[in-house]
Amino acid sequence: MSNSPTNHAKLNAWVKEIADLVEPANIYWADGSKAEYDQMIKILVDAGLATPLKKRPNSFLFRSDPSDVARAESRTFIASQNKDDAGPYNNWINPAELKEKMRAVYKGCMKGRTMYVIPFSMGPIGSPIAKIGVEISDSPYVVVNMQIMTRVGTKVLEVLGTDGEFIPCLHSVGKPLAEGQTDGGKWPCEPDVEKKYISHFPEERTIWSFGSGYGGNALLGKKCLALRIASIAARDEGWLAEHMLILKMTREADNKFKYIAAAFPSACGKTNLAMLIPTIPGWKVECIGDDIAWMKIRDGKLYAINPEAGFFGVGPGTSMHSNPNAMLSIKENTIFSNAALTEDGDIWWEGIGYDAPGKLIDWKGREWIQDKNNKDQEPSAHANARFTVPARQCPVIAPEWEDPNGVPIDAILFGGRRASVIPLIHQAKSWNHGVFIGSIAGSEITGAALDLKVGSVRRDPMAMVPFCGYHMGDYLKHWVEVGKNISEENQPKFFFVNWFRKKDGKFMWPGFGENSRVLKWVFEQCDGSGKAVDTPIGLMPEPSSIDRPSDVSEETLKELLAVDIEGWKAEIKDVRENHYAKLEPKLPKELAAELDAIEKRLG
Repeated sequence: MSNSPTNHAKLNAWVKEIADLVEPANIYWADGSKAEYDQMIKILVDAGLATPLKKRPNSFLFRSDPSDVARAESRTFIASQNKDDAGPYNNWINPAELKEKMRAVYKGCMKGRTMYVIPFSMGPIGSPIAKIGVEISDSPYVVVNMQIMTRVGTKVLEVLGTDGEFIPCLHSVGKPLAEGQTDGGKWPCEPDVEKKYISHFPEERTIWSFGSGYGGNALLGKKCLALRIASIAARDEGWLAEHMLILKMTREADNKFKYIAAAFPSACGKTNLAMLIPTIPGWKVECIGDDIAWMKIRDGKLYAINPEAGFFGVGPGTSMHSNPNAMLSIKENTIFSNAALTEDGDIWWEGIGYDAPGKLIDWKGREWIQDKNNKDQEPSAHANARFTVPARQCPVIAPEWEDPNGVPIDAILFGGRRASVIPLIHQAKSWNHGVFIGSIAGSEITGAALDLKVGSVRRDPMAMVPFCGYHMGDYLKHWVEVGKNISEENQPKFFFVNWFRKKDGKFMWPGFGENSRVLKWVFEQCDGSGKAVDTPIGLMPEPSSIDRPSDVSEETLKELLAVDIEGWKAEIKDVRENHYAKLEPKLPKELAAELDAIEKRLG
């Protein structure tokens, strides 16, 4: 490979093999420089795919094809050799059959395009917890997003050396160009959903993606590598790859701090919590990461890094009220996808906190004027409109967010969106009890999911159902095994939170910054200064140990911290019959024992 900047024989051979298959017009190795970023952006602006935003320095808006707006879950595959290894939640295809299908669509798919080779590190370059990947893509949009979301370029190749391990990631938008043809200002992708593939080959630790240019389908460091493939590597190597934020909470009076990781299913306020501004004086929260945590045991403790270098956040609903730090992060140097465009060159989305300023161009490129009286008006921004922004721009990014050794985790939170039964917070009695409460996490179904009964609970253990690369029963067993390698005094404490209790259709807890009041109790429990009562479901705060917000009455707080015995009996019955039954015969015996124990305690 004449233009290759590396002597890594295996990498060069793989790049040549792929180039022979996809037949690009030329090959470009990404170096991760600012000049390269600017050049890629210029290519995208000149092609009519990116709109510069006058109101936000060095920021650009993209509109994707309406067929290509989110993670394509139905086209995401785990191609393990043994179908049973993929488990009940993953789409499985025989790897030989899938490779044959995909080789056929890859053949010549980059004709007329540049093939970009993107060496990237998940985690600080050289960190003992980091992993190196190399993504091949025909999309400059992928190059710029990967530059923000990961550490890209020459320094990664230096760490890789001539024989280092890397995870091969192949991506194509699936739109070859004939000689002289261009995209004509239209987002390139394969519009037929049935021809999109996001495929993972666990035994080879390889990712192949075809047909989508958007989000986690195309930025293969994100969910594909950092969770699906990393969860398999973590199982084999004795660590944890988790869908978790990491935050640092400091008590300013004595400058003591704790590190908290938290896993929530979607729409449960994960990014908001990661960048929280406490409403109680004397406390500070800083962000280490908002989405993914890789955790390894060192010196008998669990240490975590955020393997990402940026945030890939959902726009709609993000405002100065819900998440001021996210809004301040995206003032400049940000890529926006599928937001609306204002006349003065800014972005707008539903839930941004103010009315649409006059005439907009919506995410489909049409004129749009807000009509508050029209309940059926299509939104101007897609519900999954995104921003990609460097994490370093977050006003509350912790100074140690890039520490290659990671930060020691004191507490792990699980949560879900539950209108009843589940209290504001409760604490597990042990590591295995903590794995149990994480394993039964889930959110109530809303009217949007037509296939399930409204009000029933969609279980999402550790918020990993869409992201675990292997059988969920084996995954939970791995959690149990990791606990055996950490002494009890060094084990993080586990908690379950629920900001979403309702009464008479209204939320009982104000949420957002007020959640700092609950985190304060978590901190105190880790510190040994908290006040707790033992209950059948675990340890719970005495109502006096939660600093009550002014708009929450004593009576309401007591209700939020009560144990609904009958509700919990129904919960345990549902877990036993409708959730744990799916994980047999691989359900860990330790979790079956926890289920029996809580059932007994409930009487």
